[in-house]
Amino acid sequence: PKTDIVFLKVHKSASSTVMNILFRFGETHNLTFAFPQGGGFQLSYPYHFLARFVQGFSPRSPRRFNILCHHMRFLQPEVQKVVPSSAVYFSILRNPVQLMESSFVYYKGSSAFSRVRSLEEFLSQPYRYYNPASGDRHYARNLITFDFGFNPDGDVSPERVQLMLKAIEASFDFLLISEYFDESMVLLKELLCWDLDSVVSFPLNTRDSSTKSALPASAAEKLKAWNRLDWEIYTHFNRTFWERIERAVGPERLRREVRALRRRRAELARACLQGSGSVGPRDIKDSSLRPLQYGGARIMGYNLKQGLAGQLERTCRRLVTPELQYSSLLYKKQFPPPPP
Repeated sequence: PKTDIVFLKVHKSASSTVMNILFRFGETHNLTFAFPQGGGFQLSYPYHFLARFVQGFSPRSPRRFNILCHHMRFLQPEVQKVVPSSAVYFSILRNPVQLMESSFVYYKGSSAFSRVRSLEEFLSQPYRYYNPASGDRHYARNLITFDFGFNPDGDVSPERVQLMLKAIEASFDFLLISEYFDESMVLLKELLCWDLDSVVSFPLNTRDSSTKSALPASAAEKLKAWNRLDWEIYTHFNRTFWERIERAVGPERLRREVRALRRRRAELARACLQGSGSVGPRDIKDSSLRPLQYGGARIMGYNLKQGLAGQLERTCRRLVTPELQYSSLLYKKQFPPPPP
């Protein structure tokens, strides 16, 4: 199994669920994480990543960490200073139309969105609300492009787009697609030589459907045009994703593996969870399992069955522990506080 990993956590793209998978794998195999200084949750985002943002990094000591997976704005020469040269680099993408709808709700307080009632209103005159000089502009335009380290207001000429796609291909071993999450997990398992239980998960950091709104087709077209760079990245890597599946897994085995993954998830849900799945924040009984609520979104969580014991309780709890709580727990393990 591959144990040296760089995961670029792109916002609002099922990346919290992938992060939970990496946290569990790292914890099980006693791996080290490149944590933000002081146990924070982002590597000085939205600034480009620098090695010095990582707790325990020193230019004088050659210490390397196994897994880098917290939010960052990608900059490979700096990333290479904190992970082994053998590290596998990957990320996950989401359709930019749904991504922006999600961002609008989640980052409603950002400068571009705070003065509009709806995404349609924003799209009718984006430059009335969007300021390319504001520090949080990336939440409102080409968020994928920004997270990968490029300029979200950059040139959309075919030549520039090709250069950007080539740069991403040169840095990353593969990119997954969140709309095909289970197929993505099969590919991840294959390319990292992991077993099924390492990639099984419950969806984390998902919104209650009451805060989701279907966009009219005209708005979707405007969104593609407004997020043109993201759209180019997404369509390109959506295509190469299926080519990679074809080469690495093949359609027949893909179907079998996806079935096995879903079966295992259903088994774990029956063993671990009260009720049939996720619940709203008010209904989560154990406050340590309540995810951070942010913006206008209602973030769902889970209730564990009562009376779980031993290894099963531990497995179930890890599957539903929200990102911030899990990150803090692993940070304290890796950097124990000094005894009083």
